[in-house]
Amino acid sequence: MKTTHSKLIRILIGFAATALFSLLLLKPPHVYNLIEAKLYDIRFKLRGSIPPPDSVVIATIDEKSLERLGRWPWSRTTLARLVERLNQADAAVIAFDVIFPEPEAHDETFARAIEQAGTVLLAVAFDFEHKADQAAADPVLEQSAIVSVEHDELFNNYPPIISGGMLTVPVKKLKDKALGFAHINMFPDEVDGTLRWESLLLGHDRFLYPSLSLRAAAEYLGIPPERIVVDATRGIRVGKVYIPTDHWGRMPVNYYGPGKTFRHVSVIDILDGKVGRKELANRVVYIGATAIGIYDLRVTPVSAAYPGVEKSAAVTASILEQRFIRQASQQQNLFFLLGSGILLSLLLSRVRLVWGALVTLLVLAAVFLTGQLFFSSAGLWLNLACPLNNIILIFMAVTAWNYAFEERYARQIRAMFSSYVTQTIVNELINNPQMAKLGGERRVITVLFSDVKGFTTFSERHTPEEVVALLNEFLGAMTDVILKWGGTLDKFIGDAIVVFWNAPGPVENHAERAIRCAAEMIERLTELQQAWQLAGKPCLSAGIGINTGEAVVGNIGAEGKKMDYTVIGDQVNLGARVESLTRLFKADILITEGTLAALQPGIAAGQLNGIAIRGVQQVIVKGKEQPVCLYAVSMLSKNEPFRFSECPAGEPLRLTEK
Repeated sequence: MKTTHSKLIRILIGFAATALFSLLLLKPPHVYNLIEAKLYDIRFKLRGSIPPPDSVVIATIDEKSLERLGRWPWSRTTLARLVERLNQADAAVIAFDVIFPEPEAHDETFARAIEQAGTVLLAVAFDFEHKADQAAADPVLEQSAIVSVEHDELFNNYPPIISGGMLTVPVKKLKDKALGFAHINMFPDEVDGTLRWESLLLGHDRFLYPSLSLRAAAEYLGIPPERIVVDATRGIRVGKVYIPTDHWGRMPVNYYGPGKTFRHVSVIDILDGKVGRKELANRVVYIGATAIGIYDLRVTPVSAAYPGVEKSAAVTASILEQRFIRQASQQQNLFFLLGSGILLSLLLSRVRLVWGALVTLLVLAAVFLTGQLFFSSAGLWLNLACPLNNIILIFMAVTAWNYAFEERYARQIRAMFSSYVTQTIVNELINNPQMAKLGGERRVITVLFSDVKGFTTFSERHTPEEVVALLNEFLGAMTDVILKWGGTLDKFIGDAIVVFWNAPGPVENHAERAIRCAAEMIERLTELQQAWQLAGKPCLSAGIGINTGEAVVGNIGAEGKKMDYTVIGDQVNLGARVESLTRLFKADILITEGTLAALQPGIAAGQLNGIAIRGVQQVIVKGKEQPVCLYAVSMLSKNEPFRFSECPAGEPLRLTEK
């Protein structure tokens, strides 16, 4: 029985940890800001995509358009035609997510189209690395500035909105005819470079300029710049819409999903009349680049390669729908921290250590799920870094107390009866503790190497996303086959797979298992190739090399730091070289004479029906003097008898490369 004194000490330990994190919550250190940022990103991924409004469309400068119209930048006459088409389609707002700082031929044609449309917003950009004095006030630009500030006595007490720097603006002919201007600056989070915030306001020459996202939303709602109000007590007001911001006029971007969540229409389809009023009328139309090589990719919570123009669309959409991410107040975060910390402290004071771990996990899960629920359902961004770390600290502190003063005897008893494992390698390590040290033992093993053919060329010709997705699908399917045949999956080396049999535990007929595994891998790859072709995806092909011989097996690495259970030796190296020769001999599966020798008992017993082994060539691999005969393996129908042909006579082929 735990005494009242002991329970009280546990409660006080929990309260002390909670008090410490309450202070950290007021001014969290950098590491906690980083943890919170990552937890914030996880919440987006768990929430998943949400349907964007129909009122925002992206006209993309994509590969399809570049093929027809030539490389970017296009002539101003082409852009004028685009604006005319959008105007004819009754687009409510036309927002260019590109800047036109240099004069070009036909600027007047473009300017005329902008003026006739009357709905075109042009972009400006701040350069905060260079300072420049404004030579003279620009009344055209000032018309796009926000001049209304409420509660300015409070506003003046807050940190200033980002201001200063050089301002890059469109050429005068375009500037004079546009409906307005807005900045397209982006400021990745300082903690890790991820784009989580939209700077709705930036200052220049005593004026505040809205972001393109804010200005586009305001124009769609019929609110001119002078009616966009900066309210230091709440955020930014656009008509009847309040946008919650921090002290710097920033709002968390509510990403609707990964790239292409919003509707994309190709510019060339607009110019050809394939997209018109049905798709564009009464909508905010962003014009931005998505073609590879001319658009900026941003790291965001929803994607590591997110188009910048789609971020602008997401901000505009969230303003129009009033679907915001709201940062919880200090009071809300403090209540959340205190509640979870006090609850865990009381629970841990009443349970033993083993139950304390379970209780802690349940409270951790409850706190995280509560934060996720508020985020997904109400857009409330509760701080999770402090309460989650507080829970961990409370458990560690209480556990240390238990270990030091109360659980010593119980630990000794539990240590005698608590180890129950089923994994093969863990069982082997338990039965042979010496395997957990450097070194190991010599054992005859069969090693299989698989490698994707032409993977370097494939990687160069496809996007990283395509490469990773296809490779993961391939490796996942191959792993399932390997585990089915009892192979020990040593490692993945990029696109290569290393597998061995007969270690850590003995495996009967390990050479035959390796061959049948290889055959099923090729069969499964054929199925994948058919599925990829039907889906219009590129196809991978692979070669497999198998060798049987004596190798060193065991835990190899830095003792006490990083160790891997693996195989090393000449026979392993030979297996790798055999795999590389599948391309030369145009064979899916190659085995060595060592593997063939290991198959002899099975051949004699008639166990290799359905398999054909054909002698290919004697070779002398790099680093060896004695030739090795290679054999190609193919599969026959299940009941067809084993077939074999000897390695052809002749001069061995000497190989100088791997």
